[in-house]
Amino acid sequence: MALAMFVFLVTLLFIIWQPRGLQIGTTAVAGAVVALVVGVVNFGDVISVIDIVWDATLAFIGIILLSMILDEIGFFEWAAIKMAKLSGGNGHKMFVYILLLGAIVAAFFANDGAALILTPILLAKMKYLKMKPLAIFAFLMAGGFIGDSASNPLVISNLTNIVTVGYFDIGFVEYAKNMFLPNLLSIAASIAVLWIYFRKDIPFTIDVSKLPEASSVIKNQTMFKFSWFFLAFLMVGYFIGDYYHLPVSLFALGGALILLVIANHYKAVKPIMTIKAAPWQVVWFSIGLYVVVYGLKNEGLTDVIASWIRELNTHGDFIAIIGTGFLSAVVSSVMNNMPTIMIMDIAIDQVGYIGNEALVYANILGSNLGPKMTPIGSLATLLWLHVLAKKGVKIGWGEYMKVGLVITPPVLFVALLGLV
Repeated sequence: MALAMFVFLVTLLFIIWQPRGLQIGTTAVAGAVVALVVGVVNFGDVISVIDIVWDATLAFIGIILLSMILDEIGFFEWAAIKMAKLSGGNGHKMFVYILLLGAIVAAFFANDGAALILTPILLAKMKYLKMKPLAIFAFLMAGGFIGDSASNPLVISNLTNIVTVGYFDIGFVEYAKNMFLPNLLSIAASIAVLWIYFRKDIPFTIDVSKLPEASSVIKNQTMFKFSWFFLAFLMVGYFIGDYYHLPVSLFALGGALILLVIANHYKAVKPIMTIKAAPWQVVWFSIGLYVVVYGLKNEGLTDVIASWIRELNTHGDFIAIIGTGFLSAVVSSVMNNMPTIMIMDIAIDQVGYIGNEALVYANILGSNLGPKMTPIGSLATLLWLHVLAKKGVKIGWGEYMKVGLVITPPVLFVALLGLV
């Protein structure tokens, strides 16, 4: 296992470090090539990985494209201003409302969409309102946290969700029903814990009169009104797709392309520029890193984890669910949740899916929430930090982990209680 672990750690190091602007997808593919050359994986493994992640990856691209189109229209900026003004200038209300907005965006546009789209909008508005640095830090950290902690309710809310439901053949409706309560608990616990942690840094009053009218930021009224109907139809499409066992990406990516054509017709976007701006590196990142991690599976890592899960099972459902969730969380925080979700899925499959369905959802909660303990835990966090760095806001590892290590465990524990 030493060679496979070495290849993985070096790949992860370069993904985090990004020397000379080396992009994460390029690094992951390079790591996959090295894994092939040294023999920790073979071409059959590559095909297996593609079979596992293709639907998730294409769906993710569709969700991000959809988010980018709506962002061009002014949809998210409108929502952010609405939420801010709804607070009536009460800083604590605004804190809660912004978290609720982040939860909604994460649910329908994935945690990565929240990181890429909502973060720069919130930062711009907070600077415009001349908030103090500590207040800005509180809002940014809270917004980044809720993006992952609320990315559980729908299959489309997180790449990890899509990978897992595809692996275990879980339906869209079945998934939503099982994750409704855990996600509700996760959101409630997130808001409570974040408010307790940052309450002293949140200003009592904020002059929201400085903000422009929400309607003034909408760049295309026709597309803005149409987008509400389109999103409703798209959601219906997901349920229809579930009934006919169609891949999620058919609706996520297909819907995004249809909206792109319509938006182009109304001159709301420039299609070529939108497509070019999409995070295509994530495609290569997903496939490349999963191939590298498959080498760890070949060397027996999943067998070790499966033995741990079997041991947890001997202590009853409560210990098994809580233990699996925290096991997934810790592994995710150390080696990123993208590879963790696949390793844990395979391990749970080895233990036996029937009778252990709750462990699958515990794994998802752990993989979605656990990464918030460290900056390398999830792709969304890496994107969030990258977006902030480009805007001149640099958050150090120590500064980040001082918050993440404190607020993540209690929120995860409360969310897991929804499965017991």
